[in-house]
Amino acid sequence: MATVLAAGSSASSSPLLNLGVFAVFVAITLYVVYRASTGGSSRSDYYAAGSAFSGRQNGIALSGDFLSAASFLGIAGAIAVNGYDGFLYSVGFLVAWLVDLLLIAELLRNTGRFTMGDVVAYRMRQRPVRAAAATSTLVISLFYMLAQMAGAGALIALLLNVQSRLGQAIVIVVVGLIMVLYVLVGGMKGTTWVQIIKAIMLLLTVVLMTVFLFGKFGFSLSGLLSQAAYHSPFGEHVLQPGVQYGKSGITKLDFVSLALACILGISSLPHVLMRFYTVPNSYEARRSVAWALACVTVFYLCTLVIGFGATALVGSDEIKAAPGHENSAAPLLALHIGGTVLLGIVSAVAFATILAVVAGLTITASASFAHDVYANIFKRGNAEPEDEVRVARRTALIIGVLAILGGIFANGQNVAFLVALALAVAASANLSTLLYSLFWKRFNTNGTLWAMYGGLIASVVLVIFSPVVSGAPDSIVKGVDFHWFPLTNPGLVSIPFSFLCGFVGTFLGKSEEDPAKQAEMEVRAMTGIGG
Repeated sequence: MATVLAAGSSASSSPLLNLGVFAVFVAITLYVVYRASTGGSSRSDYYAAGSAFSGRQNGIALSGDFLSAASFLGIAGAIAVNGYDGFLYSVGFLVAWLVDLLLIAELLRNTGRFTMGDVVAYRMRQRPVRAAAATSTLVISLFYMLAQMAGAGALIALLLNVQSRLGQAIVIVVVGLIMVLYVLVGGMKGTTWVQIIKAIMLLLTVVLMTVFLFGKFGFSLSGLLSQAAYHSPFGEHVLQPGVQYGKSGITKLDFVSLALACILGISSLPHVLMRFYTVPNSYEARRSVAWALACVTVFYLCTLVIGFGATALVGSDEIKAAPGHENSAAPLLALHIGGTVLLGIVSAVAFATILAVVAGLTITASASFAHDVYANIFKRGNAEPEDEVRVARRTALIIGVLAILGGIFANGQNVAFLVALALAVAASANLSTLLYSLFWKRFNTNGTLWAMYGGLIASVVLVIFSPVVSGAPDSIVKGVDFHWFPLTNPGLVSIPFSFLCGFVGTFLGKSEEDPAKQAEMEVRAMTGIGG
């Protein structure tokens, strides 16, 4: 921590500068959200921004939705501490967008309207399937929020030297309240503009840091990597596979499980899926993914340099000793290469990242409850649009409170790791259901419920009884050991289990084949006609 608040003058000015830059960002984006929210308060405006964004705009917002605290803080820290193995997160997250582009984006945009529940319930019995879709969306969103709120706690602990859990909890509460304000004021349109602003700021920041880093090493990547190996306790092994996931057969299986969750999870995340409804047609949905893929490619290439640069200039021991642990790598590096000014900018961008991503998650979860549960289950499709939007806003408040409590509980964990858990839960609950619904005519309501609940329950249970929660030095619950599942990521077991549940449940349930409905869904999915 001495490095963070290095000199007396820096120590006194750094917190004010950091919070000042952050306050300016919040003020500007709240104004943008307010301006964007004027002129429409219908369901389409609140849930899908009136489907008025172009593919380029939505693609940048998509990258902003996904480039979260896990990507900026967690992956940089994972690379700084574990080297090559930490970069595996970046590779998995990047490849995942190809799955989205090839299998999900266009068909989802053509078939649904506001939520994932519109797709999976299209030719099924509406009420049970929409209830399952809403349950899945709420659980996944809360899992994902844990990572973002934990990132907020880690960042403020580093910036203001807030060592106490109470102090960090207060900061998480403030971040959560600002996030809820974004959603209540702006809906999807305001949230999308916040994502666009944040994505541009984040990309400019990581590119700037990368250029500064290369400049310090004479624009030589090999020089940077050599210095990183010299300062790492693992030496040259930090540049090779196996530092984190090569110690035993279990850790190697853990790597496979992590890769599976990262690659298959993004195309199942509710807040990513919902963003395809903010464009007018399937062509723009495909363009969205292409733009998002371009943005995240640039970003993850930069995280490789930033992560190893943190090892070279800061050192993994100092990073792990900082209040935010691995999540402190990028801010500490910013201080080393650009002083308190760059630290303030990087910190503000990291805060912006957390706010924007949690806002996207909140509006997705609240929309799913209001549209799938309130409007289509309680009101049987006869809800007034104004009442539905009102319920969505009230739900956003409740979700915000749950996110704050969860973030306090998970504070201190590596945020990239927490996101990988959320991706495993998402892929387990949603992927099999989406693919079966879109491509298998025999699939029925029983199979949908088996796949969704089976994958969701299996993944959550395996996480609870894994070393993530108990039985390891870095577990969430200290001093007890009730784990029996050996892997830290459940994807290797829970994702195939979900597909199996959907398959078995379909054949155990009664046939619901409706040729007319199936033909209509196929035409809509492939052409967009009738959507």
